[in-house]
Amino acid sequence: MTDTASQTDSVLDDVVAELAALEDPKIRAVNEKHGDDHGVNLTKLRAVAKRLKTQHELAVALWAHGDGSARLLALLICRPRVFGFDELDAMLRDARTPKVQDWLVNYVVKKSPHAEALRETWFADADAIVASAGWTLTIERVAKKPGGLDLPALLDQIETQMSDAPERLQWAMNHCLAQIGIDHPAHRDRAVAIGEHLEVFKDYPTPPNCTSPYAPAWIAEMVRRQGAREQTSRR
Repeated sequence: MTDTASQTDSVLDDVVAELAALEDPKIRAVNEKHGDDHGVNLTKLRAVAKRLKTQHELAVALWAHGDGSARLLALLICRPRVFGFDELDAMLRDARTPKVQDWLVNYVVKKSPHAEALRETWFADADAIVASAGWTLTIERVAKKPGGLDLPALLDQIETQMSDAPERLQWAMNHCLAQIGIDHPAHRDRAVAIGEHLEVFKDYPTPPNCTSPYAPAWIAEMVRRQGAREQTSRR
């Protein structure tokens, strides 16, 4: 074993022990209800990451450790652009819990030079959890780089598949529907019509002062806010 590998193993043991000490059974119980497998307060987890700073070799070791909290910490201290296409693909397919998948896609994959190739690969995957990551990356394209996307085809797919999609994929497709309606006025009426027809999340319980995930309401609220900002900027 090299000195560097030995040092990484030593630090890994210390960090894993620290995470174990931060474990809170109540937090884990709440998270498990949402399909997650970590029990460390995320503010405390971020404090550990801030102290460790970027350590890619340690991040790889933490990911391989497999514990949910260790993997979340790994995603905070890694170098996103260092991972290859095959590494990220394997990580995504191994990341079955919502929070780990969310952080992997948003904190790592979106910063990777392989993001678009991964989006195309995952988007059409037969595994709904993998496909949901492809749709999440597509939402990013819809909002920031829509050039080259076939928005009518996306709407067609949402219209025919969203109602029966598994939960995580359904959420991603619904978000994409709303994003198209918010950012692309030419497709707004159709996006709203699809949402009204499918009624996905129409009755979803939404706390006061929060935006409903029901696409027609979501679109209307965000467009209203855009209009209000534009009026303010013209004053």
